[in-house]
Formats: sequence, C-alpha cells, structure tokens
Amino acid sequence: MARVAGIDLPKNKKIEVALTYVYGIGDAMAKKILGQLAGQLDPTTKVKDMTEQQVSLLNTLLAKDYKVEGELRREIAQNIHRYVEIGSYRGLRHRRNLPARGQRTRTNARTRRGRRKTVGSSRPGKVAAAAAPAKK
Repeated sequence: MARVAGIDLPKNKKIEVALTYVYGIGDAMAKKILGQLAGQLDPTTKVKDMTEQQVSLLNTLLAKDYKVEGELRREIAQNIHRYVEIGSYRGLRHRRNLPARGQRTRTNARTRRGRRKTVGSSRPGKVAAAAAPAKK
C-alpha cells in the first residue's frame, strides 16, 4: 500500500487516478506531477505495482514542490480567518455562514445555510382560533 502525503492511495487504481485522492491534487495536477517523473514512473502503473523507491520519489516531489493536504488546508483556513479579521465583505459572509462569491440567497444556498427554518405558525387555523374571542 502506497502512502503519499499522509494518505493511503487505493491499491487497484492507476497512479494517475489514485493521486487525485490527495487533497489539492486534481486531474490536471496529477498529470503535471507524473510528467515531471516521466522517466521514473509510468502513469498507467497501478499503485500496488509501485516500488518503494517510486513511492519515496513521489513523496519527496510532493513535499518539495507542492502544497497538499494539511499544509494546504491550513493556508486556506488562514486566508479565510484573515478576511474575517479585517472585516472585508467576504469575511462577513464567512462569519454569517452565507455564500461569499455572489450567489443568490433568496432561494437556493441551502448547502451553505443549512435546512430551512420555518418562520411563523405551521397551522394557520390554530392561530386564528386563539386570536378570536371565545363565544358563549
């Protein structure tokens, strides 16, 4: 089992696909990384067929040249915290847990805002009966 950047890569996948399991590496980045290791590592190699030397080569390249996993998550969190601290519009949106990139919120935005909270009474007949005076 290959462990790259603290992540266990899936054994039965090609290395090009398996690299995308690491946070911060997508399809294009995986191809770029494997392009840099063109002589030493074939993109069609499955993870289970990689040697220890190839795994360590991949680990050293990622550690040296790329921000992935914890380091990248930490940087993103620091950027968001900086927006909140300086009081920018994006920071206010993050603080209020609303979309920060101009999406509409009158409808949609359910992922960011959470489940709907019903405002008012759920049964309108009950409210009308309570407000009306009792007849004798």
